[in-house]
Amino acid sequence: MRRSTLREQLADALREEILAGRLGPDGEFTVREIAEHYGVSATPVREALVDLAAQGLLEVEQHRGFKIKQFSLADFRHMIEAQALVNDGILRRRPPLNRWDALPEAFTSIRRRATAARQAAIAGDLDILIAYDLRFWRELDALLGNPHIGEFLDRLRVRCWAFTVPHLRRQRVLAGRLWAGHPDLADAVERGEAEETERLLGDYRDHALTLAAELTTLAVPRHPDRE
Repeated sequence: MRRSTLREQLADALREEILAGRLGPDGEFTVREIAEHYGVSATPVREALVDLAAQGLLEVEQHRGFKIKQFSLADFRHMIEAQALVNDGILRRRPPLNRWDALPEAFTSIRRRATAARQAAIAGDLDILIAYDLRFWRELDALLGNPHIGEFLDRLRVRCWAFTVPHLRRQRVLAGRLWAGHPDLADAVERGEAEETERLLGDYRDHALTLAAELTTLAVPRHPDRE
């Protein structure tokens, strides 16, 4: 296995651990701990952790190791706004969306991801939803033919999940509370319907912001004297 491949695989695995809430109960860990957990040398682990830090998921603690970055509600709102600005710019290109030109098999794969994401959202299966949601958006962004835009949006979405996941995992019931509009958005994009695509993206953002505000409000402990 080439080191670059191992580095990428470790970064992917650690990203999944972060989103699953399984990496470091206190959010802190060292290169040695991760290397021992995966049975690999320290070098590719350090490289993978540096990559995740560059992506904004980790913070480097001098002489101590790494710590999972904690995002605030304000951070989340700013990330959603950044996504909106990019998407709005794309939608206003002429011709609209450039028809999102793609081979039919590309949309076949996107629809498959969309269906799986929707089923997971309706069922409240967070782990499956995160995996298919990110794949759905990555494949959709790939249709733009601009990898820099796709990479930027992907990093924002991963960070958004990193913010919401800890709050969501504290909820007893998630069924019906998660956005499930992936198939509708895929259909609108495939048909080149810019207005419908814009509406659905707006619905996605509104849902995300409303849910985030609700989750953070529920997370605020009540003062005993006020009960």
